[in-house]
Amino acid sequence: MRSIEVRRLGLVSYSDGLALQRSLVEERRAGRIPDLLLLLEHPPVITVGVKGDGGRSNVVADSRQLAQLGIVISETGRGGDVTYHGPGQIVGYPILDLRPDRCDVHCYVRDLEEVMIRVCGDYGLRAGRIQGLTGTWIDDQKIGAIGIRISRWITSHGFAFNVSTNLDHFRLIVPCGIPDHGVTSLERASGRTISIAEAENAVIRHFCGVFQREVTSAVPATA
Repeated sequence: MRSIEVRRLGLVSYSDGLALQRSLVEERRAGRIPDLLLLLEHPPVITVGVKGDGGRSNVVADSRQLAQLGIVISETGRGGDVTYHGPGQIVGYPILDLRPDRCDVHCYVRDLEEVMIRVCGDYGLRAGRIQGLTGTWIDDQKIGAIGIRISRWITSHGFAFNVSTNLDHFRLIVPCGIPDHGVTSLERASGRTISIAEAENAVIRHFCGVFQREVTSAVPATA
């Protein structure tokens, strides 16, 4: 079983998260670091992808409204449409070398979805997929979004899983450019209070299970 180092970083600005990923991708490509899973939260930010207008046309709020809420728009280097990140949401950035046996982009996305599906299962929630759409869903409500970048089989960006996120902020956009589906969170769907640390523990456990990895770094087990 291959090893992975998990780094739980707390609250990190989106720009700092981008810079960190770029640096770590180069370090991983050079073989100076092992595979990593970064887990963190971002201050409120709307992010847009790299295709077309990146989803800017799906930003409903105007600049004045965003400024009043302290929410910025940031360009990314990932695929996907517009999405929102904010406190209460676990953002996972796997920095993995998919070679030699996992060089399948479609399978990689499905595996990230499976991690979030299994986390939901820990809380008695039946999550799954919707044909033709990316992400993890509870009925027609999205609980986990995915936007990835793979460069010469080194991954970056990743997934965003709503634990206790302010869901009202998703009304500022058409999430992922899908107008006829809503957004939910682990707390809303389960009807209980869940800490980020507790949910991160579940994410780590299921990430290692799906990707067949063993954690080599010390990971706090607080909840």
